[in-house]
Order: sequence, then C-alpha cells, then structure tokens
Amino acid sequence: MSEIVITGYGIKAPGALDESSFLNVLNKGICTQSVLKHDEHSDSGIVVGLIDEDFLEIKGTNYRRHPRSVRIAISAAMDAAEMSNLDYYKPHRIAVVMGTSAGAILEIEKYAADANDLKKFPIHGVSIVDTHTLSSSIAEAIGTCGTALTVTTGCAASIDAVMIGKQLLESRSVDACIVGGADAPLGQWTINGFKKTRALSKESTIEKAGVPFSTEHQGFVLSEGAGVIVLERKQSAEERQQKIYGKIESVVSRNEGRRLLSADTTGRHMLEVFQETLGNTRPTYVNSQALGIELNDQIERFILKETFGSEVPITSIKGMIGHSFGAIGAMQIISSVLSMEKGFIPPTIKTTGEGFEDVPIVYETRHQSVESVCITNHGGSGNNACLLLTRE
Repeated sequence: MSEIVITGYGIKAPGALDESSFLNVLNKGICTQSVLKHDEHSDSGIVVGLIDEDFLEIKGTNYRRHPRSVRIAISAAMDAAEMSNLDYYKPHRIAVVMGTSAGAILEIEKYAADANDLKKFPIHGVSIVDTHTLSSSIAEAIGTCGTALTVTTGCAASIDAVMIGKQLLESRSVDACIVGGADAPLGQWTINGFKKTRALSKESTIEKAGVPFSTEHQGFVLSEGAGVIVLERKQSAEERQQKIYGKIESVVSRNEGRRLLSADTTGRHMLEVFQETLGNTRPTYVNSQALGIELNDQIERFILKETFGSEVPITSIKGMIGHSFGAIGAMQIISSVLSMEKGFIPPTIKTTGEGFEDVPIVYETRHQSVESVCITNHGGSGNNACLLLTRE
C-alpha cells in the first residue's frame, strides 16, 4: 500500500490568512473571535469567528458571483497548490475532493426573497444552490480536470474528503489530490438553527463563549474558514524532491445511523472509530473536536480515558478560531502539521477544565517534539471521523 503524504496546504481562518499568521495564533494561544451583530433590530450580538477579507478578487480574477465559502476555498487552494508545486502533474491526474456542511447558505438567504421573481433572480442562482460548485470551482481556478467530488457529511466533511483522496491515490487513479473543506455559515438561518437546538453559545463576551472542556459554559462559537491540503504518494514526492510535511497514517469514518437531531450519547461509536484509527499507536497528543457542547466534549473525554487513561495529552484549537463546520477537520490537520514541524502542542484557551479535572488538557503552549497527532471530528449528520497524522 502506498504511503500518502502532505506536500502543501492553505489556510484561511479568523485572524489567520496564511501559514505564518496561523502559526502565531496557535503558538501564542490567541483568540481571534469577534462579536457579530446578528439581528438588525437588536443591539445584542453573538461571538463568532469572522474573516475580514472578502475574496471578491483573487490573484487578478473576479469571483464575485461565487459563494463566499467557495471564494475562501479557492484562495486557500491556490496557496496549497503553490506550496506543493502542483503544476508538476498533468491536469487530468489531479483530483479535487472538498467537504462542506452549510454550503452557500449565505447566498441562498440573500436571494430567497427573489426566488419567485424571474427578473430579480440572479443568473448564477442555480450554481449557488449546487454544492458541487465548491470543488468544480477550485478545479477551474487551479487548472485541473481530473476527478472532482464534493462531500457533505457535516462537520466531519473535510476528514472524509481526506479519506477519499487517500483512497484515490492508493488505487493510483490520480497522482495528486487537493482535499479539505470550507464553510461560511454566519447567516441568520444557521444562527437561529443552532440557537433553536441550544447548541450555540448565548454569551456575548468572547472570553465566555465557546469554551472547550468546561461544565461551567455551554455552546460553541460559529466560525467561517477553509483548510486545503495537497496529498500525493510519498514515492512521487521524493522523486520530484518535494518537501513532505506529514503522512496520513490512517483515517476512519463511520455514521451512527441515528434519527434526525439525535446522536449516540454513550460515545461507543466514536470510541470504536478512535481506537481503529490509532491501532497500536500512542499519539503525542489528540487534536480534539471539543468545542463547548457538553455531550460532545464528554465523548472526547470518554474515548481518551478509555483508550489511554491520563497518559496522552489532549487539546482543542476551537477556543482560538471557533468551529468552522466542514472545514474544521482540515484546519486541525494543518494546525497539527505546524505543531510537528515547529515542535509544540497548541493550548486549549478560555477553559479551566471545570468538570474535566481528570483529563490531561494542555492549557499552555507546550514546547516539545511531536511525532504523531490524532485528530477527532464529530459530524452533526452522525459521522464520526478520526485521522492519524505522523511525521514522514
């Protein structure tokens, strides 16, 4: 079986639009969230992870008709392709597999009132509601014409995209694969939807919103962003003397098969995925899904304690950048790549670990050698996904 490695990546996160700024956020434990006024009739706001850039023009090309999530993804994909010198491969031998959860929800909200008025309805309306516009637009922007797939498995979407990309490379169907995820869900539909299910943080102060591993707080911080990674076979990367940033050792994803808006509260499904992903490997640390939803975070506690007790440290980057749905898995991978390269474990900020005292949470940046990281994701659609990242 071919070894699958990372040879490039691009990141667009709140307060971090490139590798160096993202590294600074992670290393120093900086919270990049802000307060968004979400209702024009109210003075109150909610804490979110917002990217200031509009990405209407990227490297001289106009992308105004593309959904915001797609524009963010294109910018990240261009950075990843440049880092990996992707033009080495023939265009039809490069695949694009991208994940998303909310898709173009912002644009759908924007044009919903015009849906019954042909004169006002935008000419690109069909492309907006077609979620596959995400991957097809990246392919066009990068100049590839190989396999293009869009994955919509909720918050696990970008880990699932990596899994599919790995399989395409192992089968030698392609020579390189652009994988990852993107979401821009900061609209009224998403905000009200997660308020209705009581999953969104009600706090209006940044320090108290979206606190991972804490029974004193409840609810996550909604964020936007994109993470894009270039995968290829290790042998090919070495033959063309391309720098390797990490190896995808294993990926496992399974669906719980539960009813709408329900989830496995025991954590057994996630435990099986976690343990199968790791096999006999004891990772340096776990880059966790923990985001401030107590059930979710308790499952993270459960799978770690059942597998390693208190021997393997765990952290979450959500207190810094928030939770960006289908993009977060790829963003966690990129944070782990930087962690391995620079030798540190990023901190879990905001929390004191109330109710999670028996969990080996990393509260402050820990400078040490990092050989492997396990990344965990839970999808609202029932998908549980884990990925084991190792040094080359």
